[in-house]
Amino acid sequence: MTTDSPLVAYQQALANGFVADAAQRQAVNALQVCHEALHRAASAPVTGVYLWGPVGRGKTWLMDQFYQSLRVPARRQHFHHFMGWVHQRSFQLTGTPDPLRALARELAREVRVLCFDELFVNDIGDAIILGRLFQVMFDEGVVMVCTSNQPPGQLYADGFNRERFMPAIAAIQAHMQVVAVDGREDHRLHPGTAVQRYWVDQPEALARVFEALSQGQARSSEPVIVGSRAIVTVQSSETILWCRYADLCEQPLAAMDFMQLCDRYRAILLGEVPGLSASTRPGRIARGTEDGARRVEAGDRELPALSVHDDSVRRFIALVDECYDRKVPLSIEAKVPLAALYTEGYLAFAFRRTLSRLQEMQLQRFDQR
Repeated sequence: MTTDSPLVAYQQALANGFVADAAQRQAVNALQVCHEALHRAASAPVTGVYLWGPVGRGKTWLMDQFYQSLRVPARRQHFHHFMGWVHQRSFQLTGTPDPLRALARELAREVRVLCFDELFVNDIGDAIILGRLFQVMFDEGVVMVCTSNQPPGQLYADGFNRERFMPAIAAIQAHMQVVAVDGREDHRLHPGTAVQRYWVDQPEALARVFEALSQGQARSSEPVIVGSRAIVTVQSSETILWCRYADLCEQPLAAMDFMQLCDRYRAILLGEVPGLSASTRPGRIARGTEDGARRVEAGDRELPALSVHDDSVRRFIALVDECYDRKVPLSIEAKVPLAALYTEGYLAFAFRRTLSRLQEMQLQRFDQR
């Protein structure tokens, strides 16, 4: 549904029982100024908006109201979707003089505004690209509005060769208004209709959920094919997927694979999830891999202390993000309570958002993010 402006949408939400929040109002004011500038006839440069703050403060909801009110060409994407496209398009432009500039010009011809949800950088390949890409995007007149859990200055804070990313931070600070959305209210924790989607040591729970959701559909225990990969299942139907954690998160799957799963299934069940906390261990470079090459290029510096589970935890975070963003219910049966799922490790900061999203998935209401 299209609204007149972010301010009108916010006022309507307040009238319908939305919880008033001074930090959100500051963000609305910044989005309103950007909205008005974009719709003026003049072609002067427009300052974008960078909303950052703790989970549950309404950043995504605010950005979505802004996006839905636009009457200029715009694209709204989760940030890792955008980076997937950037990597693919950059490869296709191999041999083109200044491929990032060509990519930015192509983007500017298609959209005036890019809206990113969850800007978070932890991959050196992304960091190296973004060091210049943001600069050339702004040069070509693309306006960016985004959400993040971190202020610009903390992006990729412990990353390898971080100086390669610093131009991206400078570009954000020069071309975007940075607004802290850090009110006391965690809107995801407001009362709502409870829907249990997380169980501890109850494997029969997922069997009941699968039975209820797949009624009338043909069922199979054969692997499902996603791209070139065969994913082992407990069971699947036309619209429901049930897998073990080991088969979905401990295999070499990528964010693009989880995107395809959410395209195909309207609910995902994940069983036998272990406790994911573990003591850290010294990092190592995987020689002969693309990641290894990037890290050697970065100066072969000291690597972060990862735990034995952290590779699979990264995939779990990507799966939760995709399900949350696409509103695909994710039902989980685990060995430990939700609050104890990941309490120690290198990914503790990133996992805060995952925990908050899993908590919200236990409610029927998802209208005030």
